[in-house]
Amino acid sequence: MVKFTPSFNRLVGEFAKLPGIGRKTAVRLTLFMLRQTSQDALALGEAVRELKERTRFCSRCFYFTEEDPCPLCTDVGRDDQLICVVEEPQDVIAIERSRSFRGRYHVLHGSLSPLDGIGPDDLKIDALLERLQQNNVKEVLLATNFDVEGEATALYLAKVIQPFGVKVTRLAHGIPTGSDLEYVDEATVNHAVEGRREL
Repeated sequence: MVKFTPSFNRLVGEFAKLPGIGRKTAVRLTLFMLRQTSQDALALGEAVRELKERTRFCSRCFYFTEEDPCPLCTDVGRDDQLICVVEEPQDVIAIERSRSFRGRYHVLHGSLSPLDGIGPDDLKIDALLERLQQNNVKEVLLATNFDVEGEATALYLAKVIQPFGVKVTRLAHGIPTGSDLEYVDEATVNHAVEGRREL
């Protein structure tokens, strides 16, 4: 078995913590970093540090931002009467890439998963309900993933939103069941947004 230095092993371990990065890829990334100049390697570390120091979640929609409220919440060209609810920040990115939605967003930061101990109090559902009370929202588009947890979350949200008298819609099922929004192409997301239906 190949022996690596302690610092090499440490960086491999850190890279391997990233999603989708296994040990072999982590070793390749570490070897790549070894070939970089010290300046380039340090720039990567500085970029990570800066990201962690400057980036936070918007107090309105819970998307990531460096300013609060975020640019999506302060954009006057967006429809305040329409809120799209997504599970994760990367879902906002997927919908924005489609250029088919011009309303506001609300990021739950997860989905209901009783088996994993994730209930309504673990998500940003109360903040969503506060937004519905305080604003003149006419429609909530539920854009949770089309897996068991996403469907359960959508059904739960439809139930708790109903007393507000707000129209509740769901993305059309042009998106394959079991898929995550971040991996769906723009045309499919666009079709799904345009074909949304009321729950």
